[in-house]
This record gives sequence, structure tokens and C-alpha cells, in this order.
Amino acid sequence: MLQRDDSVMAFLLGRRSRPARTLRPPVPDAAALERLLTAAARVPDHGKLEPWRFIVLEKTALVRLAALAQVRGAALGLEAERIAKGVAQYADADLVVAVIAVPRPSDKIPPIEQTLSAGAVCLGLVNAALASGWGACWLTGWAAHDRAFCAEGLGLAKGEFVAGMIHIGTETRQPPERPRPDIAAITEWVRA
Repeated sequence: MLQRDDSVMAFLLGRRSRPARTLRPPVPDAAALERLLTAAARVPDHGKLEPWRFIVLEKTALVRLAALAQVRGAALGLEAERIAKGVAQYADADLVVAVIAVPRPSDKIPPIEQTLSAGAVCLGLVNAALASGWGACWLTGWAAHDRAFCAEGLGLAKGEFVAGMIHIGTETRQPPERPRPDIAAITEWVRA
């Protein structure tokens, strides 16, 4: 039987992603990151398909991806400001975990449930990092949706896609609280 844990509820009610641009070294070492990944993988996964995987991107890989983002942005004809933002997402980072959605063939588990499971992994990883004292945020950006960038830069196979780029590091400043949803305005109660 599950027991009430008010500290977990307090964490969830106060959780706040940290902007990637505010994250700096140190970053989790391999042992600490393995613990975070283990926590992130404890998500609903109907059929036990594991329709996701992780790619850990360290600084050297991130510099390479920043250069690729520059090339791909130009090839796509994107405006300079948009290209620069995509490049900075990788160039300014020290550790990013790419959560890759890996849809599996299944007669029982529809693709949308597998995609939602990959999204749950992203949030699970952000929450595990925050709960462990790290700063973290979930981004994607144009490069993560560019098939050529994903194939060349991340080695993604056909059908795989980036569910999220999870930036993890030491926060340099706490962001101000932002407005939150009005729960009453977005909730419908059905009683009959």
C-alpha cells in the first residue's frame, strides 16, 4: 500500500524548470546520471515496450552539434536569429540527455501511447534532476525536429525522433516564479 509523502507533493507543487542558459558546470558524473536515468525510466510503459532510449551528450559532442546546427540552419534558409538560438542551445550547454522516442511495432499499444511514454520519460528526468539538486529543463528546438540534423548528428534511425533535449547542470540563478494555470478554468467535472 502506498503511503502519503507530503515532501514529494511539496516538491511537485513547487517544481520549476531552470532555463538552459543559466545552467553551468559541474554536471552530474556518470554514476549520478545513471541514477537519474534509472528514475526517469520508471514511467507508464504499456506492454513493456520501452519505446524510448537515451543519448548522453557531453561537451565535445555538444560543440559538434552546435556546428551542425549552424550548417543545417543555413541549408534550411532559416533567419540568422533563429539559427543562432539553435546553435546556442548546444554550444552553451555542458550536458544534455537526448530522450529519443523509439516507436515499436505493436498490435496492442498504439503509437500515441508510446509517444506519451517518451514524454513521461522527459518529465521524469527533469524531475529526478531537480529533486537531486541539479538545475534542469526540457527543450527541443528546430534542430531537434530536423530529420537531417537528427540522422547525422544523433544517428537516429528512420522512425525515431527526439522527444526532448534535457539540459542538466548547476543552476547559477533561480528564475522568478511565473503564472500558473487556473485549474478551475481548465477542469471539467463529470458527475453523471
